[in-house]
Amino acid sequence: MDKKNALRAGAVTAGSTLMMLLMTSPALAVTRDDGDDPGPGLSVAETLGLYVAAPIVLFLVIAGLVMVGDKSRKAQNEG
Repeated sequence: MDKKNALRAGAVTAGSTLMMLLMTSPALAVTRDDGDDPGPGLSVAETLGLYVAAPIVLFLVIAGLVMVGDKSRKAQNEG
């Protein structure tokens, strides 16, 4: 793919993304729907725990389980 085609593809992607952003209306998110019953909001600590700490802990648990499984497999192959 030459430079001209890459530039054209980037321009089309940027243009279509900009048009989609302009067409969406975030102001409609303020309008309540019938039957809408939102709960209480999350605090900063709850938000950080849910979206930052929990995924990190989950990643570490999965990585730890994989490493333990790998070490036990190596021990079986050696002995």
